[in-house]
Amino acid sequence: MASLSLPVQIAAIVIFAVTYLGVALGRLPGLRLDRAAIAFCGAALMVGVGALKLASAYRAISGNTIALLFSMMVLAAGLRRAGFFALITNLALRRAGRPLALLAAIIAIAGFLSALLVNDTICVVITPLVLDIVLALKRNPLPYLMALSASANIGSVATITGNPQDMIIGSISGISYIRFAASLAPVALVGLFITFGLLAVLFRKDLRVPLLPNPAPAQTSPLHRGLLVKSLLLLGLFVVASLAGMPPSEAALIAAALLLLTSGLRSDILLAGVDWSLLVMFIGLFIVIAGLQEAVITPDLIKTITAWQPGRPAILVPLTAILSNLVNNVPTVLVLKPFVAALANPKQAWLLVAMAATFAGNLTLLGSVANLIVAEAARARGISLRFADYLRLGIPLTLSTLVIGTLYLVWVS
Repeated sequence: MASLSLPVQIAAIVIFAVTYLGVALGRLPGLRLDRAAIAFCGAALMVGVGALKLASAYRAISGNTIALLFSMMVLAAGLRRAGFFALITNLALRRAGRPLALLAAIIAIAGFLSALLVNDTICVVITPLVLDIVLALKRNPLPYLMALSASANIGSVATITGNPQDMIIGSISGISYIRFAASLAPVALVGLFITFGLLAVLFRKDLRVPLLPNPAPAQTSPLHRGLLVKSLLLLGLFVVASLAGMPPSEAALIAAALLLLTSGLRSDILLAGVDWSLLVMFIGLFIVIAGLQEAVITPDLIKTITAWQPGRPAILVPLTAILSNLVNNVPTVLVLKPFVAALANPKQAWLLVAMAATFAGNLTLLGSVANLIVAEAARARGISLRFADYLRLGIPLTLSTLVIGTLYLVWVS
């Protein structure tokens, strides 16, 4: 039993439940709070009710995760300001002479870039460009939008820096950047091929119609060559340092600092590209989970649950996928942390959790923030990406990638 009193235990459970409900829904009825504010209030209440001392709350925050996420946002802001995303997207999509080639180009771009940078950022910057091109070509935008969101999710599983949940897992598991990529990049690559095949079948009629020969030009961004070269060099430096064994959070901090020092821009321009609300949400969730663990998730409870063998892939993968769709993938990873840490092979389990939490985001339109970013950008242009439309792709894509990913990871690790 926990040493805290029963009222404190109950309060911790209620705070946890309300916080995670709010994070899952994006709001709480009657309150004008977003996800970041909900997580912050939950963290403050955990300390306020006595579930966690303030010093313990500070220690609960994963500094490595916050540093890595912040630094990758700075690097992405530099690339965006330099016009990199517009350049690479326009070059690739403009050279796609057939509908299937255009579909493949979108999948390849989104998947590759999401493996290097945070997938949500990739969707923010690329969705308007994809919309410009497919609308200029007078195409049905749905297969291309679904390709973008699904491949951004799948590609992001390949590295520790691909999405927030991978960053958390990389920070708390001790898995190196190179081992993480070696284990999950092949799974991501297969997933991208499956995405292409499913969309080619689901939209076979639309994809048979030839492209227009001379589409209107898409919107372009000014190209800042000096900033582009510096940003790409520093991104490359980060990747090389991570592959060489430097902790990714340290490598990313150094690369971000060098970019701020050498970009030639005012620092506030690059820092404006940082999603501060997301960082606040992460900090809040770390503390909320620590409060629940202190009050409720005792060593005896962990021992009891691990006796049920939740580390078996047949249990861990579907459990992670279901929780990720109920409460989002980041909270799922944090909730599973104490149980995975107690397993006989925690590193294999963390790889399975990373794969399942990410691929589960493709099940429904609400399954990941990347999906919602694409859907909202489309809605702003008068295009409706409906829940049912996405489900046609989401169900077979999620089930097939989860099965293949599980079999591969069990085999290689």
